[in-house]
Amino acid sequence: SESSGNLSSMPIHMAELGSDNFEQEFTLSLMATEEGTLGAIEAALERIEDGIYGKCTECGGVIPKTRLNAIPYTSLCIKCAEAQEKV
Repeated sequence: SESSGNLSSMPIHMAELGSDNFEQEFTLSLMATEEGTLGAIEAALERIEDGIYGKCTECGGVIPKTRLNAIPYTSLCIKCAEAQEKV
């Protein structure tokens, strides 16, 4: 008898496929985020070389040290970052 407790004739259960798809999408999302962060870090290194690190690329104002300590690769002051998030 082929009754081994498996209620499905499919080799992989549908829930497992859903989990696999979720994990794959989650991993791809993390990779995209990391890629964006690496780009921002490279841009920050260029601003250091150009002597403009710590200045907002939008308004030219000084980015507070506390913000740079929290997000060292940021290119925007808090005011400009908030305005950009609203868009």
